[in-house]
Amino acid sequence: MTVAGPIRIGVDAGSSTWKAVAIGPDRRIVATTVERSEPKVEAQTERVLRAMLGALGGIRPDAIGATGYGRKRVPGAVIRPTEIAAHAFGAAWLVPEASLVLDVGGQDAKAIRLGPGGRVLEFAMNDRCAAGTGRFLENTLARLDVAWDQVETRSKEAARAARVSSTCAVFAETEIVGMIAEGTPVPEVVRGLIDSLAERLAALVAQVHPGGVVVATGGVARCRPLLAAVSARIGFPVRSAPEPQIVGALGAALLAGP
Repeated sequence: MTVAGPIRIGVDAGSSTWKAVAIGPDRRIVATTVERSEPKVEAQTERVLRAMLGALGGIRPDAIGATGYGRKRVPGAVIRPTEIAAHAFGAAWLVPEASLVLDVGGQDAKAIRLGPGGRVLEFAMNDRCAAGTGRFLENTLARLDVAWDQVETRSKEAARAARVSSTCAVFAETEIVGMIAEGTPVPEVVRGLIDSLAERLAALVAQVHPGGVVVATGGVARCRPLLAAVSARIGFPVRSAPEPQIVGALGAALLAGP
């Protein structure tokens, strides 16, 4: 497609996935890309943006904003907001009534209480242990040979939830391997894994005085059983943002211009 008028690009160079969003002069999304992060952020950015801009008619971006752990390595960025600021602004744009953002990234998790216009009032962050992150969930599901789109079905098959008691990601993974070796049904382990992660995320959310509309961002927001488990623990509904993986990149694009 060809876009008339200037566009802005937002890049979220995350630890697990690399995301880009292009927005037009009316701030509407005109293109998105999500792919696995590569070690060389500069090369990946140049390659993907070249293809994205070519598909938009060869137009040059008016500005580029970058966020994520690799934001300092994104060439041409005019602004490099933190992931907290980018996710807050992007979530508020997509869901104006949002009062709190729960972002579960590949290597950390964040609870962000929002003010008017996506302003950050308060936040809490877990970046010390992988057991509260998307990478832990992804790696453990791979161990169990359960795909993302099977999580909801497999967890519903469980007669009960297996107890995952370890608070360390390495020990928790070892504990889960032991359960399987002892014959614990996979659905019960999946259910226990979801409950374990939900406990950690609910504790994180509790630190920022939750209330109102809670919006989840990041790839883990696609896991409906996890959102339901967090909701049950905090007493407020948690819903996924539209296209939750690109929220940070959208926020970076919006912050890159007036």
